[in-house]
Amino acid sequence: MIGEEKEKSPGTLLQEQLSKTWQSAWKDLSDEDVLGTKTISDEYLGYITNGKTERQCARISVEMAEAAGFKSLEHYLKIGKIASGDKVYTVHKKKAVVLFIAGSDSIENGMAIVGAHIDAPRLDLKPSPLYECEDMAYFKTHYYGGIKKYHWVTIPLAMHGTVVKKDGETIDISIGESMSDPVFCITDLLPHLSQEQNTKKMNEGITGEGLNIIVGTLPFNEKEIKEGVKLNVLKFLHEKYGMVEEDFATAELEVVPAGAARNVGFDESLVGGYGQDDRICAFTALKAIIDRENPKRTLCVILADKEEIGSYGNTGMQSQFFENAVAEVIDLMGVKKPELAMRRCFMHSEMLSADVTAGVDPNFTGTHDKFNAPYIGKGIVLSKYGGARGKSGSNDAHAEFLGKMRKTLDDVGVVWQMGELGRVDLGGGGTIAHILAEYGMDVLDCGPALLSMHSPFELASKVDLYMCYKGYKAFLD
Repeated sequence: MIGEEKEKSPGTLLQEQLSKTWQSAWKDLSDEDVLGTKTISDEYLGYITNGKTERQCARISVEMAEAAGFKSLEHYLKIGKIASGDKVYTVHKKKAVVLFIAGSDSIENGMAIVGAHIDAPRLDLKPSPLYECEDMAYFKTHYYGGIKKYHWVTIPLAMHGTVVKKDGETIDISIGESMSDPVFCITDLLPHLSQEQNTKKMNEGITGEGLNIIVGTLPFNEKEIKEGVKLNVLKFLHEKYGMVEEDFATAELEVVPAGAARNVGFDESLVGGYGQDDRICAFTALKAIIDRENPKRTLCVILADKEEIGSYGNTGMQSQFFENAVAEVIDLMGVKKPELAMRRCFMHSEMLSADVTAGVDPNFTGTHDKFNAPYIGKGIVLSKYGGARGKSGSNDAHAEFLGKMRKTLDDVGVVWQMGELGRVDLGGGGTIAHILAEYGMDVLDCGPALLSMHSPFELASKVDLYMCYKGYKAFLD
């Protein structure tokens, strides 16, 4: 009869019982999840629009944490103790943030940790960047992290950073984001003159030393002055910021794509913007801990710097800023034998290394093993291992921890998938997972898939963004 459902065959029932196919996370979303996806996406657009640098992300993250009741480590040092339920944050060198919520259990039993990074590939100004050539002034740059150099030509660029003057005064600079601001640009050849360039390999068509940013063409109004355009740029910088040329030597100025993050597609199902690797994970991890209260085990979120260049430096995960922060917290908790307590804490902790992976792009076939590939729109990606060429440099999570995470995500309806970053001997990549695993804790890479990863305009699915938040929160629960 019309309207009657056809009875499923034994084979169909068996296939449904035994087989697994990763489905679109958009299907069968509850009304609550639909609303949650929209709400968190709208807030996330603002986060990555205003957080173009690690310093900006650290500042915005602290503002969000303080609004949710977190107080600085210095506040608790004055009080002299940390009690169950207290919310603590600490900032290291204005570029890395660690947040804690003290649990009711002893911290020796371990923490639940979500760790992400807030640096992103970019162009940094060289210590002596300003020069003039053919009556045009330029800034010389040195790229940071893995970029395709040709991505960075002929697009509007903004400049953000900090300048420390000789007298110790610190100046924050942000130019290119407001519609009333000028922007900057790296030029490229027109097709008519690029026959020789076109014969080169893609990674040779634009060179690192060729990533020079045009910053002015108007000369100082005196005919006798040599390099008058350069002088006019210096004049502008001095009038607006009090800078002289030597101040570039004690500055951190970053060049990033200008403009806001945007909704993408007729259905607005994607977020497009710069720095989503790995600020999509930083934001969702931050939101997850902000939305927790009075946990049983101590919770921790790490927002680290320098991951894109190997986690080196005193704000990267290979430094001891995280260990030092934990030591301070343990001391304020009044735990006996704090050094031994910290070692026990690390050994018994569990961590999600919250980082993105590369989703399958139908425009570029052959990059993945399709049976083990991550896809955008199919939920959070669990990556058992990373590394390259035989898992070199990888953490490789244990089956027991994977099984525990599988149940945790399924219990709260988080859509998840397994995935590798590219096919064997082609792909691979590193995260902070192996660094934290050295403490003996269980660690699993866990984050969304992106398209156009490491480009000036990366794409993420809004439903994956939401599933990351929901998954990280479930783990912290």
